[in-house]
Amino acid sequence: MSESGSPLDRIVVVLDQPQNVINVAAVIRAMLNMGLSRLRLVDPAEFDPYRIEGIAHRSGALIEATEIVDSLEKALGDCVLVVGTSARARTANRNYVRPRAVAPEMLARTSEGSVALLFGREDRGLSNEALDLCHRVGVIPTSAEYSSLNLAQAFLVFAYELQLAAESAPELPAGRRATRAATGDDLESMYEALRGGLDRIRFFKGTRKPDAVIRTLRTVLGRADLDQRESRLIRAIGFEVGHYMDRHAIGSSPETE
Repeated sequence: MSESGSPLDRIVVVLDQPQNVINVAAVIRAMLNMGLSRLRLVDPAEFDPYRIEGIAHRSGALIEATEIVDSLEKALGDCVLVVGTSARARTANRNYVRPRAVAPEMLARTSEGSVALLFGREDRGLSNEALDLCHRVGVIPTSAEYSSLNLAQAFLVFAYELQLAAESAPELPAGRRATRAATGDDLESMYEALRGGLDRIRFFKGTRKPDAVIRTLRTVLGRADLDQRESRLIRAIGFEVGHYMDRHAIGSSPETE
């Protein structure tokens, strides 16, 4: 990480299961162009520092600092905002945004902690499960006839908007929170508790499928930008449902799939 104190220093680029080392090198080259310095790779098919530096010249320091992790949850767990990417809006309701609109928000949230920019596999993008971990989903407007961008192209669009926003953003005071912003780990614990509490009261029945209900809650609560205290309060609500039923000897019910 550079010593400039730029908000770009807290942007973490996350590539989920990249398949081609050339694409990784192209992203690293674009990161150098746009002033980004933190890269995490989730279970890459190949990671060859020598070959990468041969493609992205003078990238040794960034390559050496690259973090390789074995799960997306580990890659995103310390981030206060996760912006995923998709070639198009999908059927599931999510917080869709354009790169230019979300870039200033990403930079502003770096005052609270690390912010992730997440890309999926080259051949199929992010799964629905991966998108569930995102607070925003960025969609690049393209021609309907030629809508597909490769990984490096899509990354460069987002990186350019971040660089542009960083150059034009005025110095703003950091917002005050009761506690620090909720991280990915905080939020996942909250959603797990909510799911457990709703299951105990037999909320999941008929058309109320667990995954669909929790996905909707992710979309709604994702817009709230919860801090740690708020996420823990909502988590406690989920836990308390189960504790109440235990105190009153009310039986549990398995999820209705």
